[in-house]
Amino acid sequence: MISVAIVEDNKTIREGLAALINGTPDYSCVGSFPDCEKFLAFLPKANIDVVLMDIGLPGISGIEGVKKAKEINSQLNILMLTIYEESSVVFEALCAGACGYLVKKTPPSRLLEAIRDIYEGGSPMSSHIARQIISVFQQKKSFNGHQSTYDLTQREKEVLNLLSDGYNYQEIADKIFISVDTVRHHIRNIYRKLHVHSQSEAVAKAIRKGLI
Repeated sequence: MISVAIVEDNKTIREGLAALINGTPDYSCVGSFPDCEKFLAFLPKANIDVVLMDIGLPGISGIEGVKKAKEINSQLNILMLTIYEESSVVFEALCAGACGYLVKKTPPSRLLEAIRDIYEGGSPMSSHIARQIISVFQQKKSFNGHQSTYDLTQREKEVLNLLSDGYNYQEIADKIFISVDTVRHHIRNIYRKLHVHSQSEAVAKAIRKGLI
């Protein structure tokens, strides 16, 4: 059972998402909140696998909410679900600690797939968002080629590239013919060398620094 929390100020959307999740086998909505303040108060005593987080919220913004939520639970899987598609907002959300990014017009079936994907270690994004990230990455790489490589090995760069493409640990292991434990070992090294604490932070920093 995947336990999902929703942070969304629009009551109609919030209730619709809760109904979708509760009406799907193996999914459960354990809480829905109109703002980050109520969600953050609930978080320490809750068992949550995935959070659907809006950005344009009253009070604490969704991006600031991600940062505060990750301080409480660094392993929390947060999927941004918002109307914003600008690359700068996407990067800000990913750098804050979000693990995936979808727009609200995403079909229900795709949203459910994304929740399971992020729960299993993936980083779901709409194709339009992914295209923007690739574009920014290509622009930044030309400017950052002279910067430190952070001593990443070729294999670590390979794993990082696959992470940025949205592959989960098992898929990475199958792709490059190594064990899942070895994938985890490489990812721990990547986190240590890049001074980050999550998959999305690692990918965002690697793109900003032109490492992948």
